[in-house]
Amino acid sequence: MIEIVETEAGTARITWHRAEEPRLVLALSHGAGGGVEARDLQALARVLPGHGVTVALVEQPWRVAGKKVAPAPKTLDTGWRGIWPALAGMELPVISGGRSAGARVACRTASELGAHAVLALSFPLHPPGRPEKSRAEELLGAGVPTLVVQGGNDPFGRPQEFPDGSYDTVEVADADHGFAVPKRAAITQEQALETVTAGVVRWVGSLA
Repeated sequence: MIEIVETEAGTARITWHRAEEPRLVLALSHGAGGGVEARDLQALARVLPGHGVTVALVEQPWRVAGKKVAPAPKTLDTGWRGIWPALAGMELPVISGGRSAGARVACRTASELGAHAVLALSFPLHPPGRPEKSRAEELLGAGVPTLVVQGGNDPFGRPQEFPDGSYDTVEVADADHGFAVPKRAAITQEQALETVTAGVVRWVGSLA
Protein backbone atom coordinates (compact mmCIF):
# COMPACT_ATOMS: atom_id res chain seq x y z
CA MET A 1 0.00 0.00 0.00
CA ILE A 2 1.32 3.43 -0.95
CA GLU A 3 0.43 6.56 1.01
CA ILE A 4 1.15 10.10 -0.18
CA VAL A 5 1.96 12.57 2.60
CA GLU A 6 2.28 16.33 2.23
CA THR A 7 5.06 17.89 4.31
CA GLU A 8 6.54 21.37 4.61
CA ALA A 9 9.43 20.09 2.49
CA GLY A 10 7.15 18.78 -0.26
CA THR A 11 5.32 15.56 -1.09
CA ALA A 12 6.64 12.39 0.56
CA ARG A 13 5.65 8.80 -0.16
CA ILE A 14 5.27 5.87 2.24
CA THR A 15 5.16 2.27 1.03
CA TRP A 16 3.62 0.11 3.76
CA HIS A 17 4.58 -3.52 4.35
CA ARG A 18 2.13 -4.58 7.04
CA ALA A 19 2.39 -7.31 9.64
CA GLU A 20 -0.77 -9.29 10.34
CA GLU A 21 -0.62 -8.57 14.07
CA PRO A 22 1.85 -5.71 14.44
CA ARG A 23 3.37 -4.70 17.75
CA LEU A 24 5.79 -2.14 16.33
CA VAL A 25 6.20 0.12 13.30
CA LEU A 26 9.65 0.43 11.72
CA ALA A 27 10.02 3.52 9.52
CA LEU A 28 12.98 3.42 7.13
CA SER A 29 14.24 6.15 4.85
CA HIS A 30 16.89 6.02 2.15
CA GLY A 31 20.26 7.70 1.81
CA ALA A 32 21.39 10.70 -0.21
CA GLY A 33 22.46 8.62 -3.19
CA GLY A 34 19.56 6.22 -3.66
CA GLY A 35 16.00 5.31 -2.84
CA VAL A 36 14.00 2.70 -0.99
CA GLU A 37 15.06 0.08 -3.54
CA ALA A 38 18.29 -0.31 -1.52
CA ARG A 39 18.99 -3.98 -0.82
CA ASP A 40 18.94 -3.67 2.97
CA LEU A 41 15.69 -1.70 3.07
CA GLN A 42 13.99 -4.18 0.77
CA ALA A 43 15.27 -7.16 2.76
CA LEU A 44 13.94 -5.71 6.01
CA ALA A 45 10.57 -4.94 4.39
CA ARG A 46 10.32 -8.61 3.36
CA VAL A 47 11.40 -10.14 6.67
CA LEU A 48 10.19 -7.92 9.52
CA PRO A 49 6.41 -8.20 8.94
CA GLY A 50 6.75 -11.91 9.69
CA HIS A 51 8.05 -10.93 13.14
CA GLY A 52 5.22 -8.59 14.12
CA VAL A 53 6.77 -5.40 12.75
CA THR A 54 5.02 -3.27 10.14
CA VAL A 55 7.63 -1.63 7.90
CA ALA A 56 7.10 1.80 6.34
CA LEU A 57 9.57 2.63 3.55
CA VAL A 58 9.69 6.42 3.34
CA GLU A 59 10.72 8.37 0.26
CA GLN A 60 11.77 11.90 1.09
CA PRO A 61 10.17 14.74 -0.93
CA TRP A 62 13.33 15.45 -2.94
CA ARG A 63 13.35 11.85 -4.14
CA VAL A 64 9.63 11.86 -4.97
CA ALA A 65 10.19 15.04 -6.99
CA GLY A 66 12.82 13.26 -9.08
CA LYS A 67 15.76 15.36 -7.93
CA LYS A 68 19.24 13.85 -8.08
CA VAL A 69 20.79 15.60 -5.10
CA ALA A 70 19.55 15.54 -1.52
CA PRO A 71 18.85 18.89 0.17
CA ALA A 72 20.43 20.19 3.37
CA PRO A 73 20.03 18.16 6.59
CA LYS A 74 17.56 20.70 7.99
CA THR A 75 15.25 20.10 5.01
CA LEU A 76 15.57 16.33 5.39
CA ASP A 77 14.56 16.66 9.04
CA THR A 78 11.54 18.77 8.02
CA GLY A 79 10.41 16.07 5.61
CA TRP A 80 10.79 13.38 8.28
CA ARG A 81 8.79 15.38 10.82
CA GLY A 82 6.07 15.78 8.22
CA ILE A 83 5.58 12.04 7.73
CA TRP A 84 5.66 11.22 11.45
CA PRO A 85 1.90 11.71 12.11
CA ALA A 86 1.15 9.00 9.53
CA LEU A 87 3.50 6.64 11.37
CA ALA A 88 2.27 7.52 14.84
CA GLY A 89 -1.31 7.17 13.58
CA MET A 90 -0.90 3.40 13.74
CA GLU A 91 -1.03 3.84 17.54
CA LEU A 92 1.98 1.56 17.99
CA PRO A 93 5.53 2.32 19.13
CA VAL A 94 7.55 3.64 16.16
CA ILE A 95 11.19 2.78 15.52
CA SER A 96 12.76 5.61 13.56
CA GLY A 97 15.29 4.36 11.05
CA GLY A 98 17.08 4.76 7.79
CA ARG A 99 20.26 4.14 5.89
CA SER A 100 23.16 6.59 5.62
CA ALA A 101 21.71 10.13 5.49
CA GLY A 102 18.38 8.64 6.58
CA ALA A 103 20.07 7.20 9.66
CA ARG A 104 21.39 10.66 10.54
CA VAL A 105 17.88 12.11 10.24
CA ALA A 106 16.49 9.38 12.50
CA CYS A 107 19.13 10.08 15.16
CA ARG A 108 18.72 13.86 15.03
CA THR A 109 14.92 13.80 15.41
CA ALA A 110 14.32 10.72 17.61
CA SER A 111 13.88 12.45 20.95
CA GLU A 112 11.67 15.29 19.75
CA LEU A 113 9.37 12.96 17.81
CA GLY A 114 9.06 10.43 20.61
CA ALA A 115 10.61 7.53 18.70
CA HIS A 116 10.66 4.22 20.55
CA ALA A 117 14.15 3.41 19.23
CA VAL A 118 16.48 4.13 16.30
CA LEU A 119 17.79 1.77 13.63
CA ALA A 120 20.86 3.23 11.92
CA LEU A 121 21.88 1.32 8.80
CA SER A 122 25.31 2.26 7.40
CA PHE A 123 25.60 5.29 9.65
CA PRO A 124 27.99 7.71 7.87
CA LEU A 125 30.31 8.40 10.78
CA HIS A 126 32.49 10.60 8.56
CA PRO A 127 32.99 11.38 4.85
CA PRO A 128 35.32 8.83 3.18
CA GLY A 129 38.93 9.60 4.03
CA ARG A 130 37.93 12.38 6.46
CA PRO A 131 37.76 10.80 9.93
CA GLU A 132 38.26 14.21 11.51
CA LYS A 133 34.79 15.23 10.24
CA SER A 134 33.02 13.01 12.76
CA ARG A 135 29.23 12.87 13.07
CA ALA A 136 29.38 10.82 16.25
CA GLU A 137 27.45 13.47 18.18
CA GLU A 138 24.34 12.77 16.12
CA LEU A 139 24.51 9.07 16.88
CA LEU A 140 25.33 9.50 20.56
CA GLY A 141 22.60 12.12 20.93
CA ALA A 142 19.70 9.96 19.74
CA GLY A 143 18.51 9.53 23.32
CA VAL A 144 16.70 6.22 22.72
CA PRO A 145 17.78 2.56 22.27
CA THR A 146 19.80 2.46 19.06
CA LEU A 147 21.14 -0.27 16.79
CA VAL A 148 23.91 0.45 14.29
CA VAL A 149 24.27 -2.06 11.44
CA GLN A 150 27.58 -1.39 9.71
CA GLY A 151 29.61 -2.96 6.94
CA GLY A 152 33.09 -4.13 7.92
CA ASN A 153 34.57 -2.23 4.96
CA ASP A 154 32.34 0.84 5.00
CA PRO A 155 34.48 3.83 3.90
CA PHE A 156 32.08 6.13 5.76
CA GLY A 157 33.10 4.46 9.04
CA ARG A 158 34.21 0.93 9.84
CA PRO A 159 32.83 -0.62 13.04
CA GLN A 160 36.12 -0.26 14.92
CA GLU A 161 36.10 3.50 14.28
CA PHE A 162 32.88 4.07 16.19
CA PRO A 163 33.11 5.61 19.67
CA ASP A 164 31.98 3.85 22.80
CA GLY A 165 28.34 4.52 23.56
CA SER A 166 25.08 3.06 24.79
CA TYR A 167 24.07 1.60 21.44
CA ASP A 168 24.17 -1.90 20.00
CA THR A 169 26.05 -2.87 16.85
CA VAL A 170 25.87 -5.54 14.18
CA GLU A 171 28.85 -5.88 11.85
CA VAL A 172 28.38 -7.23 8.33
CA ALA A 173 31.75 -8.73 7.47
CA ASP A 174 33.43 -7.48 4.27
CA ALA A 175 30.43 -5.32 3.34
CA ASP A 176 30.65 -1.78 1.98
CA HIS A 177 28.34 1.20 2.55
CA GLY A 178 25.56 -0.48 0.56
CA PHE A 179 26.15 -3.86 2.26
CA ALA A 180 27.59 -5.23 -0.98
CA VAL A 181 30.31 -7.84 -0.52
CA PRO A 182 33.05 -8.68 -3.05
CA LYS A 183 33.09 -12.09 -4.72
CA ARG A 184 36.26 -13.00 -2.83
CA ALA A 185 34.52 -12.43 0.53
CA ALA A 186 34.02 -15.26 3.00
CA ILE A 187 30.27 -14.70 2.89
CA THR A 188 27.82 -14.43 -0.01
CA GLN A 189 25.62 -11.44 -0.75
CA GLU A 190 22.63 -13.38 0.52
CA GLN A 191 24.43 -14.19 3.78
CA ALA A 192 25.34 -10.53 4.21
CA LEU A 193 21.69 -9.53 4.01
CA GLU A 194 20.75 -12.36 6.36
CA THR A 195 23.21 -10.88 8.87
CA VAL A 196 21.39 -7.55 8.55
CA THR A 197 17.87 -8.94 8.91
CA ALA A 198 18.72 -11.46 11.66
CA GLY A 199 20.49 -8.78 13.67
CA VAL A 200 17.53 -6.42 13.40
CA VAL A 201 15.04 -9.19 14.28
CA ARG A 202 17.03 -10.04 17.44
CA TRP A 203 17.30 -6.40 18.46
CA VAL A 204 13.62 -5.66 17.85
CA GLY A 205 12.75 -8.68 19.97
CA SER A 206 14.80 -7.24 22.84
CA LEU A 207 12.95 -3.91 22.88
CA ALA A 208 10.49 -3.52 25.72
